[in-house]
Order: sequence, then C-alpha cells, then structure tokens
Amino acid sequence: MGVLKKFEQRLEGLVNGTFAKVFKSEVQPVEIAGALQRECDNNATIWNRDRTVVPNDFIVELSTPDFDRLSPYSGQLGDELAGMVRDYAKQQRYTFMGNVKVHLEKADDLDTGLYRVRSRTLASSTNQQAPGGPGPGAAAPAVSPMGRPAAGGYGYPPAAPAPPMPAAPPPGGRPGAAPAGPPMGQRPTAGAGRMRCWVEINGARHQISGPTLVLGRSTEADVRIDDPGVSRRHCEIRPGTPPTIQDLGSTNGIVVDGTHTTRATLRDGSRIVVGSTTIIYRQAEG
Repeated sequence: MGVLKKFEQRLEGLVNGTFAKVFKSEVQPVEIAGALQRECDNNATIWNRDRTVVPNDFIVELSTPDFDRLSPYSGQLGDELAGMVRDYAKQQRYTFMGNVKVHLEKADDLDTGLYRVRSRTLASSTNQQAPGGPGPGAAAPAVSPMGRPAAGGYGYPPAAPAPPMPAAPPPGGRPGAAPAGPPMGQRPTAGAGRMRCWVEINGARHQISGPTLVLGRSTEADVRIDDPGVSRRHCEIRPGTPPTIQDLGSTNGIVVDGTHTTRATLRDGSRIVVGSTTIIYRQAEG
C-alpha cells in the first residue's frame, strides 16, 4: 500500500470528530502530503552512496480562507504530515539532519485552493557522525533557503537548487571528486541545462521530475485531480523527445488541443481536457 494511501486512511479515523472540518477547505490534506513528497524528491542531496539527505523543516503556505479553516487543527495535521514524510523517506531510503516538522502559514497572495510548500534542511544538535556529515557537537550547517516554492511548482517551476558540499569526501574518495551516484532505484534529479517540464492545473504548477506523470482521481496518481469525470488513473505524460500523452483506458478519454484522442504529441502550451478539468502542458530550457 502506498504511503499517501496509508496517510489518507489514518485521517479517515479522525473524520468523525472536530477534525472533520479540515476536509471542508478547498485544499485537501492529501494534496499537501503529495506536495511534501515532491519537495523531498526535488531537494534530495547525495552525500555519498549510502546517504541521501532531504529537507526536514517544511512550511505550507495557504490562502486566507484555507488557513482560517485549517489553523485550529494545525498541530494535529502537522504531526500527521510529518509522520507521512518520515514514512516516505524510509521507503525512498532518504535521511534527515534533524527532526521532521511541518507548519502552516497564511499567504495573502494566494487564492482559495492554492498553496505553496517551502523547505529547508535544519540540523539537530543530537545528530550522530555520518559519512561526509558533521559530528556530535559540531556547529549546525547553514540551512538551505526557505524561499523557493514547492516541487510541483505551486506558483512557478522551481529552479535547480545548489546542493551543499559535504564537510569531508566519502570513504575512498578525494577532495573535489564528484559525489557517488544515487542508490539503486532512486530517480536522479534534473540538472541545469536540461529540458524542464511541468503542467498547470487550476492555477497550480506540477513539475514533471520522473519518466512519467500519471494524472487521475486516485491518491496513487502522481497528480490527483478531484473531478468526477476523471478516472482513477486517467492518463500519463511522458516528457521525452517528443513529449507525449497516453490515455490509460479512462472512461471519458482525453482531448488534446481540441481533438479527442487516446495518444498525442505535446508541445509547449498544449491544452489537455480530462473530465471538466483543463491541463496546460509547459516546457522550457533550464
């Protein structure tokens, strides 16, 4: 069972109490959970072959109406979201520099239903010695800036972050050597100079960081679309050369640039309609 599905099931146990009011907001907790997962993936820093560090301190920015609805439950929701991040990190073999925390904040520039995620790597004074990392009693390293929107965009596509340099080379390495590759099965992060691809849905932007991006109504989809006309796994986008979209046997199919189809080539600005939802495909060098 996926991490997002487990998170959603844990929340279902709280729905019958006052926590049920959380689900009346336009922003759903499972959407925030998915954004936190993408924030980890897009900010993963490889220290050596056995250690990939991801952010551990997150701020979720919400519109004023959404924040007003969610803030009375921010402590409980923050704990649940932090637990989900820890579960996801364990699944992906990520590690943290300190305790995982998730906070909610109000952002006056966001409309109802939109949100941003900011993150940083914040060291704990109780960290143990790790290859390429600080030892006990060492000063906390500089944290990454907490001003970039979430992976997945929620405002604009993220710029490629500059990874912090390890304090010492990995075992068997030499100063200035390139870091070892990621663990088997882990997706490499996109680097500068490569084609950057994302989709825009209802004002939110979702970065395409893997070989495919599955869109659908299920919590197992990479991008969840809350639309009764959308199937659980409706379609997938492959950002290759050329980029393409493929229907996954959905009930209502897909419409690309005005044509009802099961497969199509995409271009920057292509309009995709699934159910009653319009998706804009975007790509740019960077």
